[in-house]
Amino acid sequence: MNKILTIILIVLAVALIAYNVTLLDFNNLFKGNSIIALIGIMASLVAIVLILVFNTSKKIQRKINED
Repeated sequence: MNKILTIILIVLAVALIAYNVTLLDFNNLFKGNSIIALIGIMASLVAIVLILVFNTSKKIQRKINED
């Protein structure tokens, strides 16, 4: 995956997290739209972790192929 594409995807995920935080009702976190926003936040965090794991695995693969 290209470095620019990785940065764009991470920025989009962070933007989704920021948007979903605005939808949270801190008095009722597990009711209505707040639960949907929490699911969106968790999904975005998982996406960021997966992208970072993929990048790390590609770096390891490149180092193995160099040797």
